[in-house]
Amino acid sequence: MIHRDYLIVGGGVAGASVCDALRQYDPKGSVTLVSNEPFLPYQRPPLSKSVLKDGTPDVDKLIEKNAEWYQKRGIETRLGTLVREFNIDRRLAVLECGQTIEFRKACLATGSRPRRPQVAGFNLGNVVYLRNYRDILATREILESEKYVVIVGSGFLGAEVASSLLGTGVKLSLLTRDRAMLQEFLDPGTADWLTEKFRGAGVQLLLNENLNGFEGKTVVKNVQTKSGLRFPAGLAIVAIGAEPNLQLVQHTPLSSPGGCPVNEFLESDEKGIYAVGDIALYPDRVFGGVRRSTNHEMAKLQGFVAGGNMTGRKRQKFEIVPTWSSAVLGMHFDFVGDFSIPHLLAEVEGSRDKQNFIARYRRGDALIAALLCNRKPEEVRKLQEDIRLSALSRQKK
Repeated sequence: MIHRDYLIVGGGVAGASVCDALRQYDPKGSVTLVSNEPFLPYQRPPLSKSVLKDGTPDVDKLIEKNAEWYQKRGIETRLGTLVREFNIDRRLAVLECGQTIEFRKACLATGSRPRRPQVAGFNLGNVVYLRNYRDILATREILESEKYVVIVGSGFLGAEVASSLLGTGVKLSLLTRDRAMLQEFLDPGTADWLTEKFRGAGVQLLLNENLNGFEGKTVVKNVQTKSGLRFPAGLAIVAIGAEPNLQLVQHTPLSSPGGCPVNEFLESDEKGIYAVGDIALYPDRVFGGVRRSTNHEMAKLQGFVAGGNMTGRKRQKFEIVPTWSSAVLGMHFDFVGDFSIPHLLAEVEGSRDKQNFIARYRRGDALIAALLCNRKPEEVRKLQEDIRLSALSRQKK
């Protein structure tokens, strides 16, 4: 039996951030981080951009904190290791190798997995679901021999992948049931503008089309839509969203249809067990209700808050206006605020045509969200504060 004060299950940036906070507030407590990936926690945003496009940077340059950082702080890292059982009552984690870790406190940072369409041929060869570094390497290898590429999905990942593959010599098609690119996050005018940008860049857009299935014996050869369209595909990249990885705690109070429920301190009802990143379903103290954030920036912030709270020496509520960024067609976009419902109207400052603008979204009189295209970081921070004050003012009315 191995005894640890703190156990982190999951090796993404959220897990690394938990470790950082633990050591800042408790330099001596024993810590183990367990990850089923063979790499130390690394940054995922570049995967769908520079790594997919030209193979750089390699994984060592994406590492959030190197091996020496963990060694100097006495943090044990178990990489390429799966936790097969997590016992809440006995505070035990059983590893795939059979070893058991008894912990005092734990943080779940298990991330998410790509959603797979329930259609024929979804598991054929060359139908890929991008999540980690190895997925990108495998995709790049396929691209060396296949020239007909179909992307399924028009969200952030689909848009970024399409942008990265432009100019690589492939014949690129994008299939989506939506009427426009990123329509869940953009007002109709901005969504239509972005859609035309993709079309003008040479992407064949198949809008308002539902996937019917993938055809092929062992590897994908064609893609078929429910309307009857059928077109060649030597590589199909599916990007239709992700689901929280909660299999480890399935059928326990740590699992719900929306994620792992936690309080404002990111602690579950099971005292001493926390959750961060893609799985954490936390109370939104700014906009109300509950929220699950699935991006790099929020995962990192949550990890640091939870790590401090785990030590008991830093008690902090997670209260923030969400913000994240994306790179599409050579443009940098920042998203700030509440995008949980579609925004129909936008107040646009600047010019979409010049690829430099701010779109502000309101709910009644309250400013609740903003999209920034190629704007300065200080403008992002100012809007984040403006939205926070506006939301809090709305709560008082």
